[in-house]
Amino acid sequence: MALVYKVCLVFLLPLPCIGVDLDLIQKLIVLAGPLTDDLLSNLNFQSQLLGEPALNSARGQSNYLCHWPLLSYLPPYFAELRASGVTHFKVFLPWTHILAEADAQKPNETNVECYRQLFRTLRAADLKPILILHQKHLPHSLNTQLALRKSTTFADLFAEYAEFCFESFGGFVDTWLTFSNLPEITEGLSHGYPQALPLWALASAHEKAYNLYHEKYSSEDGKVSISLDVSDARLMPPGSFLASISFQESLDFLSLSLQYNCKRKAGFQKMLSELQHGPNNMGILLFSLKLHECSTLQENRSAIVASIFSAIYEAQAWAVGYDVNDVLDNSSIHTTRSYTGDLAIQPKPKEALLSVIAPLSSYPTVWERFANQSEQERDSFLSGLFPSSFLWGTSTGSFNVEGAWAEDGKGESIWDRYGHQGHVHMNQTANLACDSYHKLEYDVYLLRGLRPKIYKFSISWPRIFANGSKDSLNPQGVDYYNKLIDSLLDSNIEPMVTLFHWDLPQALQDLGGWQNDSIISAFVEYAAFCFATFGDRVKFWITFHEPWVVSYAGYGTGQHPPGIVDPGMASYQVAHVILKSHAFAWHVYDAQYRPKQHGKVGIVLNSDWAEPKTPGSVEDVRAAERYLHFMLGWFAHPIFVNGDYPDILKSQIQEKNQQCSSPIAKLPTFTDEEKQQVKGTADFFGLSHYTSRLISASVNHSCTPSYENIGSFSQHVDPSWPQTAAPWLYVVPWGLRRLLLFVSKEYTGTRIPIYIVGNGAPTDDGGNFVNDTMRVDYYRLYINEALKAIKLDAVDVQSYVARSLIDGFEGTAGYSQRFGLHHVNFEGANRQRTPKESAYFFSTVIKNNGFPSVIPRNFLQPLKKDVSVAPKLPSLPPSEIPSKAKVVWEKFSNQTYLERDTYFYGTFPEDFLWGVSTSAYQIEGGWDADGKGPSIWDNFSHIPGNINNNDTGDIACDSYNKVDEDLYLLRALRVNSYRFSLSWPRIFPNGRNHSINSYGVDYYNWLIDGLLAQNITPMVTLHHWDLPQALQDIGGWANPMLVELFDSFADFCFQTFGDRVKFWITFNEPFMISWLGYGLGVFPPNRKGNPGYEPYNVTHTIVKAHARVYHTYDQKYRESQKGVISLSLNMDWVEPKTVNDPRNVEAADRYLQFTGGWFAHPIFKNGDYPDAMKWKVGNRSELQKLPSSRLPVFTDKEREYIRGTADVFCLNYYTAKIVKHKITRLKPYSYEDDQERVLEIDSSWPSSALENMRAVPWGLRRLLNWIKEEYGNPPIYITENGVGIKTNSDVEDISRIFYYKTHIDEALKAYKLDGVNLRGYVVWSFMDNFEWLNGYEPRFGLHLVDFENPNRPRTPKQSAIYYAQIVQQNGIPLPKEEEFLYGEFPKNFYWSVASAAYQIEGAWRADGKGLSIWDQFAHTPLKISNDENGDIACDSYHKMEADLSILKDVKVSHYRFSISWPRILPDGTTKDINEAGLKYYERLVEALLAANIQPQVTMYHWDLPQALQNIGGWENETIIQKFKEYAELLFQRLGDKVKFWITLNEPYAIANLGYGYGVSAPGISARPGRAPYIVGHNLIKAHAEVWHLYNETYRPKQGGLISLAISVEWAEPKNPSKQEDLDAARRYVQFFAGWFAHPIFKNGDYSEVMKRRIQERSVGQSRLPEFTENEKLRIKGTFDFFGLNHYTTVLASNLNYPALITSYDADRGVASITDRSWLGSGSFWLKVTPFGFRRLLKWIKEEYNNPPIYVTENGISERIDGGFNDIWRIHYLKSYINEALKGVVLDGVDLRGYTVWSLMDNFEWAVGFAERFGLHYTNYTDPNLSRIPKASSKYYSSIIRCNGFPDPATGPHLCLESHSEGSSTTSPIDNSSIKRVQFLGLELTSSHAEVGLYVLFVLFLMSVLGLALFSYVYRKMTKKTHKTKGVKLSEM
Repeated sequence: MALVYKVCLVFLLPLPCIGVDLDLIQKLIVLAGPLTDDLLSNLNFQSQLLGEPALNSARGQSNYLCHWPLLSYLPPYFAELRASGVTHFKVFLPWTHILAEADAQKPNETNVECYRQLFRTLRAADLKPILILHQKHLPHSLNTQLALRKSTTFADLFAEYAEFCFESFGGFVDTWLTFSNLPEITEGLSHGYPQALPLWALASAHEKAYNLYHEKYSSEDGKVSISLDVSDARLMPPGSFLASISFQESLDFLSLSLQYNCKRKAGFQKMLSELQHGPNNMGILLFSLKLHECSTLQENRSAIVASIFSAIYEAQAWAVGYDVNDVLDNSSIHTTRSYTGDLAIQPKPKEALLSVIAPLSSYPTVWERFANQSEQERDSFLSGLFPSSFLWGTSTGSFNVEGAWAEDGKGESIWDRYGHQGHVHMNQTANLACDSYHKLEYDVYLLRGLRPKIYKFSISWPRIFANGSKDSLNPQGVDYYNKLIDSLLDSNIEPMVTLFHWDLPQALQDLGGWQNDSIISAFVEYAAFCFATFGDRVKFWITFHEPWVVSYAGYGTGQHPPGIVDPGMASYQVAHVILKSHAFAWHVYDAQYRPKQHGKVGIVLNSDWAEPKTPGSVEDVRAAERYLHFMLGWFAHPIFVNGDYPDILKSQIQEKNQQCSSPIAKLPTFTDEEKQQVKGTADFFGLSHYTSRLISASVNHSCTPSYENIGSFSQHVDPSWPQTAAPWLYVVPWGLRRLLLFVSKEYTGTRIPIYIVGNGAPTDDGGNFVNDTMRVDYYRLYINEALKAIKLDAVDVQSYVARSLIDGFEGTAGYSQRFGLHHVNFEGANRQRTPKESAYFFSTVIKNNGFPSVIPRNFLQPLKKDVSVAPKLPSLPPSEIPSKAKVVWEKFSNQTYLERDTYFYGTFPEDFLWGVSTSAYQIEGGWDADGKGPSIWDNFSHIPGNINNNDTGDIACDSYNKVDEDLYLLRALRVNSYRFSLSWPRIFPNGRNHSINSYGVDYYNWLIDGLLAQNITPMVTLHHWDLPQALQDIGGWANPMLVELFDSFADFCFQTFGDRVKFWITFNEPFMISWLGYGLGVFPPNRKGNPGYEPYNVTHTIVKAHARVYHTYDQKYRESQKGVISLSLNMDWVEPKTVNDPRNVEAADRYLQFTGGWFAHPIFKNGDYPDAMKWKVGNRSELQKLPSSRLPVFTDKEREYIRGTADVFCLNYYTAKIVKHKITRLKPYSYEDDQERVLEIDSSWPSSALENMRAVPWGLRRLLNWIKEEYGNPPIYITENGVGIKTNSDVEDISRIFYYKTHIDEALKAYKLDGVNLRGYVVWSFMDNFEWLNGYEPRFGLHLVDFENPNRPRTPKQSAIYYAQIVQQNGIPLPKEEEFLYGEFPKNFYWSVASAAYQIEGAWRADGKGLSIWDQFAHTPLKISNDENGDIACDSYHKMEADLSILKDVKVSHYRFSISWPRILPDGTTKDINEAGLKYYERLVEALLAANIQPQVTMYHWDLPQALQNIGGWENETIIQKFKEYAELLFQRLGDKVKFWITLNEPYAIANLGYGYGVSAPGISARPGRAPYIVGHNLIKAHAEVWHLYNETYRPKQGGLISLAISVEWAEPKNPSKQEDLDAARRYVQFFAGWFAHPIFKNGDYSEVMKRRIQERSVGQSRLPEFTENEKLRIKGTFDFFGLNHYTTVLASNLNYPALITSYDADRGVASITDRSWLGSGSFWLKVTPFGFRRLLKWIKEEYNNPPIYVTENGISERIDGGFNDIWRIHYLKSYINEALKGVVLDGVDLRGYTVWSLMDNFEWAVGFAERFGLHYTNYTDPNLSRIPKASSKYYSSIIRCNGFPDPATGPHLCLESHSEGSSTTSPIDNSSIKRVQFLGLELTSSHAEVGLYVLFVLFLMSVLGLALFSYVYRKMTKKTHKTKGVKLSEM
């Protein structure tokens, strides 16, 4: 190999002599390659691979194919070539292999990627490819393409191919050859072209490719040529070919494939002289060089080569490079390896110490390099940037952060077990950890702010495979990781996935864990599943994270689970198994997944740096070397070197065993096959490094097995090293650089990149949790050492990953050590995360890609969502009084609740602006910093008493000093716009342009540039209330001078920032300035003396100032800056108190004109105030005897100047009011009284922190429509919308989420349904801030700001995560699960309706019926609404035929009714049977069967005989036998005909409502913590006894079904990302349904959660009774079906009751609320939540092993008088029944029947008759109690006929009838407001009486008209008769 260097020397020596630049010498091409089969064989590739296509050279090979399996074997060879001096490598690219069909649209992607990987491998070895586009055979399809594409030539096709290659490989290749081996190519062409043209065709193809490259793809060093063959001193092809090519225009250098004959030197020189005319001063590349008839002596070869170069120089050409293959071919690869190996380990001259140390590894070389560094040199800081492709990241581990240790089928891990056994600090566990399993979006939110390129996380093996094997696959765990990966990629973050980060499934540990070889196959199975499942998106895989920790701490010292202490045997055995597991997994990926997925697989090894304690001690140097090999080499050497443990490790253990009487350590051995399997199984070296150690040789030669004794070393630290919160971690940054160099020299070289994937330092869990300056210093210094390793030591470090994203569970240290960039509050159930200073620092490092010497200005990229320049708005006429926009009230005010509140799904246009807003004074702070002048708010807030709590904005959020922090969270939010204001006094301290403050300008420049760098549109407000005090001193806005001064300020801002700001707002809410500042005087400047004049004058000035600024922008800047400008107006919506009163409508319109129109009308309409204002103020001024109107007047010129001075309409909306006309006082003069109105608030509207800001989302839609109608539908931007909440610390702002959820939906309706030209939506506010007079108490922010902390940390609230999702989705798209499903229910599906005896029968004392507890309860005062009762109810006892008639009309197959126990057994016992009652039910059953309707009979629906209640009722255990006897009577008398029995209806209501809350009969509430459980206990046993009675005695003869009906409200967690709420939701359902279902449907006993909770809250023995073992057996399985009563869903959260409270609610410990977006009903508790129905059905299926389910009640109520068109019920039924269908079709629920509650309106228990659930309207005012069908009854009937929902697209379907949901014209009327009146002898509702009156009036009118018409016709006829008679008489 020395010949290469000799040739190089011969080549280089002449160059300086002929004046060649040294730069050209440095760019010399030393060329080798291409690859050949022979070469691959010599490289010892596995024999089975040689039979597959390989990369081949030109010699003896016809296919030049890239093959994936071979690529991993190439890095060592390439590295050796590079070490030999080779700089470039030939790669022949076969056209047919890339574009087999000669079509650039159909490439072979696998082959393309293979070549890319080959180029990456070359680049890693520092070799540059020379790419030959074509050498031999053409694609077979070439002729086909030429035939198909008539006008296409060969040159065109080749150019397409070349362009594809330039695009695909241009990032790797600088030097290109279009063709080589021209003679063979022309053979391939000749049959397709005339004989004379082949060379011409090649020349044309080359020139096309050459021009294409230099026009579109050329890089700085890019060159293109063609290879010419020279043989026997003759050019092939001949000169005619050269003549067709212009050298200067289509060749960048001359490439020669030279076959040199030593005996024909003269001919060669002659040939060169012939080329003189062409390549003069053109470089020559000897592309290939073969010698013929030359001496074989190597010495002569160098002389021959030198003579060739001399000939080139003599021809006045110069050589740019040469081929050294002939040299390499004459030396074996083994020689090459030996040579380069010697180079690697040969030491340079060392000091005396090192000269005596035999180099066992690279350690002495590395240590010596730094041994003599001075401390100053060692610690000097290096400025510079990392490579552009550097991967920045952060990390977590699954058991550190996920929590959810037993959620969703996850198996137990060894860390779960270990923590539960109390081995962790303070007995802490990872049960909840950071709750990341439920906070996926929260974590990704933080990652977006941090902006890493990669996120390293681990997959929890037991979460995927619960017991460690694939047969325990947990789909929910897979879903979690799929969502995480997808979410990361959606945020442009690459996942780096660790397969094993210490949390072994406990089930595998029980089998021996890593000591059992069988775990290898288990791990490989797990890894293969992960590759197959996630590998299409994951490109970085880590098999094991820090296996040294597993081996050492888990099986050596026992400090980690599984806690085994065996450092000499188990520790090494475990490492051996892990290494083989890793290798096998790598090979699985390499063989099965890499070809398609193209990812990388590596391993992460942790290591300290080891520094000799005594630098002059040979023993200490050796000990430090041993330390590294025992820690790092243990795993690295087998993988990265030779497949075996390092010799140092093996010899040390052998030596130690020989020293001791018996072996103290056993190092397993690898077989030769295993070595080959392990060697080279990593695509990158993952390194974790935290600290360093001083190492000395051990002086105590103990034979006690331990890590140090076996290694014969001792560990020490330098006392001067800073310590961290972890006792093992000292800050020694320079150790990282040394370790990196050692890894590079020992293991990776240039072949394998190094990824630093673990580096960080902890703080403790006390002190200032966000100001972690220690960690900032740690990162700064350690990252800088990595930079030194790259820049100064040429180490190939390609990644740095900071540990960790968030604080987490840190193993045995629990939560006491905090490594996170984000603080996690482990005391709070929300586990809220707050960025620390280190997060902001690291984010800045990522942004800068290192440590630039000069911080560059942010790179400004073009905005993806720019603000389009709007056309000038049209001129509009003045508004009328009231305006034409009154149509909005006509359109919307009479909406039903269903129409108004139905949630709408959809998305906004693609260019929609989503933003957040702030203002300068509210967030910036820095009130007097850097030359800022005082504002009116500074002075105002400094006066005690002006602001709540005497708060000021002096510091506020300190945003003036926290630009990076704010940008961090804006990135996380994903918004594309940010609205902020400029502080006038920060830029012009005294308000005038001669006082420019450069610091203020710099601040806003930095902010604007930062926004644009993140593609966020700045939305800049010029004035948001903080007027410079200096200007207020001259009168403020009352002084017209401010028009000019404001224009001067605006002009400066346009000039300074306008090149980047495209959205300007002149004033924010000028109404507040005018009225609150100069009218009421509650805002500064605190002017309150003249509210009838000054607000108008101030507005006059503001409007003119706005217009002036608009024209300045329009005339000077718009053309170049192309922005838009407007002002933001705040407007509340107002609803007339009574919409049919014109005065109230006019008052509503007037209010809007006085608030919004005051400013909008002049600007958007005609340049003048609205007539409503001019008329009202003018008239009142006249009444006040004033000479002129108090409202100023614009001149004609001013009106023209003002009109149209806005490009868009900016709206701030928060709330709505109810308005009523009112005559107000004339004096004192007041703007407010001028409006002549009074405002009210509806107390039912959701409240906020501010009483006058209740949430009225539908008001936003109406206001947007009003603006559309009033101002000609201009482009509208909602620039503020938000809600204040009274809380200082809670991030769980669910009410704010409800606010945004409903308001954004109303905005969506306005855009989609109403055609409002809505362009953007901006939230108020970005973060909590200074809220003016209220100080810091009402919190409006998406981010919590801790104003008690001087660092003002910002914490994302739940609403921020929600809003980010809205932004990402661009609105509220319809969720997949909400899509309507067409289909049918199973055949023989039961369709039913329901009723209950007490609710419909009446006849409370008829025919011997006994008293029931409901008779007693209803006759007790104040128990029932309106003192109503069921004495008559619907009188069904006497109206059987009427009920049957409506049942038949509905066409149900079944009818569920209940039997009144006291009607059959008056005293509750069989001693007294009431035959009349029994016969009633017998007749009813027979009548139903005759109508082909099957009875479903409920035995007990709450109406217990009072006689039994008198002896304790259900609290008395004797009732069980009495209930059994009652049931037996029913079986005997009705069982032959009834085949469907329900023992008990809603036992929960019986037990808890009747005996706990006392709101239901019997009304007992004295023992809420005991009585319900006793009652429930007896109910369960009574049911079981009846079931057994039927099953054993009657079922054999009667063959029916029997069970009970359980009521269940489904519960969703209030906060779905909070484990505590998830637990609460489950507890809610278990206490509701499981109380009764668990004993019956599962195990005969109560659920564990009930037993545990009640026991914990009981004093002594549990208040929950216990079942005996016999009772459990008797209860278990006593069902034939699950009877389900379901109506609604709640949102559940944890609620801890005081211990003193004993009740069912306290035991359950759950608070429940409802989502405001859910539709309501006539019952306060019933919200329309169909999704919960499906989820409940699925839960029952999974919880109780998919029992047959019959829905025995489902329905909705209303409080409507005469509402027959009950579209809300149709909507409810359609939605709920469709969810049931989804349960059947999609979820596999065994649903067999559905029952509507109820057949007709009836007595609804404690609310009496107020709430109506019926399909039929019961007219209680009609003595006949008529049943009138509602629209819903017909709709339900059509569902029954169709047995579901047939797809209309496949119709027509005869069963379908048209029943529109939206056809109602009936408005909801509250029953309480309905008055009954006497009309024509009838008692009617007032509405009916009014209708009757109108009808009578119309009839009267018609009769009058009819009489008049009759009179007219009669008179005409009479006249005609008289005339006829007259004629006849005359004729006579």
